Amino acid sequence: MQPTKTRQALLKAIYEELEQAYDDTLEDVLELLKIRKSEDEEDIQDIYAAKDDTTISWEQYKQESA
Repeated sequence: MQPTKTRQALLKAIYEELEQAYDDTLEDVLELLKIRKSEDEEDIQDIYAAKDDTTISWEQYKQESA
């Protein structure tokens, strides 16, 4: 329950700040969110690829990617 309340509080604070932000700032925020999402998707793909790659161990991959 606590994480939901924390998330809601963060979203409310962010929304209040965004309401007062300049348009170029909003564009920057949107671009950063898109970059983060893309990086997360790439990380997920790399994890699946590493699990299927038998040339290195999973432990070795985790150490190298940290």
